[in-house]
Amino acid sequence: MSLVTILNQILDPVFGPLIQMDPNPHNPILAVFVIATIVGFVITLANKLLVDQDRLHYLQQEMKDFQQEVMKVQKSGDQQKMLEMQKKQMEMMGQQKEMMIMSMKPAMVTMIPILIIFYWMAYNPLIGHMVINLPSVPYYVLLVPIFHMFYHPNVGTPLMSIGWLGWYILVSFAMSLVFRKYLGLKGAM
Repeated sequence: MSLVTILNQILDPVFGPLIQMDPNPHNPILAVFVIATIVGFVITLANKLLVDQDRLHYLQQEMKDFQQEVMKVQKSGDQQKMLEMQKKQMEMMGQQKEMMIMSMKPAMVTMIPILIIFYWMAYNPLIGHMVINLPSVPYYVLLVPIFHMFYHPNVGTPLMSIGWLGWYILVSFAMSLVFRKYLGLKGAM
């Protein structure tokens, strides 16, 4: 039994009804929107629950202040202060490590389930062949031509279109910003 078959047996009962409820189940734009929204919410919630937001904000502010101080000392050309800044930089590296570990916690928890959902979406016959035609302004404003340099849509799709992955990324990014704002995460809009 292949991995795709196993994933279909697990995820089809979960997301299959969502695809069938889509007004156009042969091009399930709404279903991918809902899946991207759910995944975006789960990732944002993991960030909220697993990261000490106040500590992260404090460390980010410390880094910003340190960088500004370094710039000021570099402009002044004071060698003694430059040596002090180098010593302080070693201390700041520990804080950078702490920030990195904080940001990795949610990624480690959510990575495997998200990869499973991506794999299922890519091999789902309805989602895998989904195409959304974009008007020319959003096509260029959203930098889709640059995206197409790395991810090519299916052969035969119109030039100004995106597939399920492009749609997923757009929705996930937008909804994550909304969820970050309403869950009170630092750095939200």
